[in-house]
Amino acid sequence: MHSEVKAMPARVITRSEVDWTPYLAGAGIGILSWAVFAIADDPLGITTAFAAFSGVAAIPFLGIEGVWHNSYWAKTPPSLSYGTLFLVGVVLGAVASAIATRRFSLETVPRVWRERFGPSVFRRFAVAFAGGAVEMYGARLADGCTSGHAISGNLQLALSSWLFTIVMAASGAATARLLFGNGRFANRGDPKCHSL
Repeated sequence: MHSEVKAMPARVITRSEVDWTPYLAGAGIGILSWAVFAIADDPLGITTAFAAFSGVAAIPFLGIEGVWHNSYWAKTPPSLSYGTLFLVGVVLGAVASAIATRRFSLETVPRVWRERFGPSVFRRFAVAFAGGAVEMYGARLADGCTSGHAISGNLQLALSSWLFTIVMAASGAATARLLFGNGRFANRGDPKCHSL
């Protein structure tokens, strides 16, 4: 009796298997940061640019005088600048990356959320909006966000940015544990989720 041995098929690497290791992504962000400092003389930052753009968007509703006399926009003047291009670039870059790696999909309630909190689209959107509002408020209180402090500030060895990054990582881990427990809902059989 001969046991039939099946040859393993040759492994084919597809574009959907691009491995964005933290080292590769970190090097890319570092190079981008150098380029932005050299060209725009400005650090990477999302929330400051978003705040400046929101001032421009508020002008039709509040009037130019109302915006310029607002104490918040007096500190972060309304503008369309490099930061606006950065905001647009982040969105377009994320879409381009998702398409290039064949991971683009429209999903209203992610599987891990659905398993923990149910299929309600309204609940998912309400919590996402509330979380975004709290994050934006906190980022403006801290005078920077993840990109402003954890990337640009840390590159400049700013003590306030190192403190921000430590608190951000600790509070993010605590929140994830509070919401999703001790790994019960993570990566269970989802081919889109890859552990590091």
